[in-house]
Amino acid sequence: MEPEELQRAIEAILFAAGERMDITRLSAALETDPKDVEAAADELANRYAFERRGIRILKLEKGYQMVSSGEMADFVTKALETRKPPKLSSSQLETLTIIAYYQPATKAMVEQIRGVDSAYSVAALLNKKLIEEAGRLNVPGRPIQYRTTPDFLRTFGLSSLEELPPIEKITFGEPVELPQQPQSGEEG
Repeated sequence: MEPEELQRAIEAILFAAGERMDITRLSAALETDPKDVEAAADELANRYAFERRGIRILKLEKGYQMVSSGEMADFVTKALETRKPPKLSSSQLETLTIIAYYQPATKAMVEQIRGVDSAYSVAALLNKKLIEEAGRLNVPGRPIQYRTTPDFLRTFGLSSLEELPPIEKITFGEPVELPQQPQSGEEG
């Protein structure tokens, strides 16, 4: 398949899909090598960005999705009369951050780091499709593990988790020394 025809086919598939399409699935449908599909999709994405088109093609992990340009969000919102997605509460944002950096993470791990019950935040993030179940941990009780979704990447404008800013992670199993708090009656 000629490069121009390959780009047109990718464009049509991504438009019709309305969601992220894996490179392997595109490759199988187009009967083309995955590297050629990736090169054509990247070239198409670059052309849309360079021409400042109303739509963009985002690379999300090992796939692509066609989306409206962020610059056009106000027009799209007005035209479709949709409300902006609800903002995340601070507890939901904390929970999401922990899951993003430690994934797959259990609710117990989130609660250990946050120090409070996180059941509501986990449920809210599941409803917003920012996290999903990622199997069960092989320990007694078999707790559910959670990971972020492609919607998480799209919401935060990331193409992969490697783009998350670095943080200092907590190592589990090692004692953590907390600063001493003055006892009542002691001077601090």
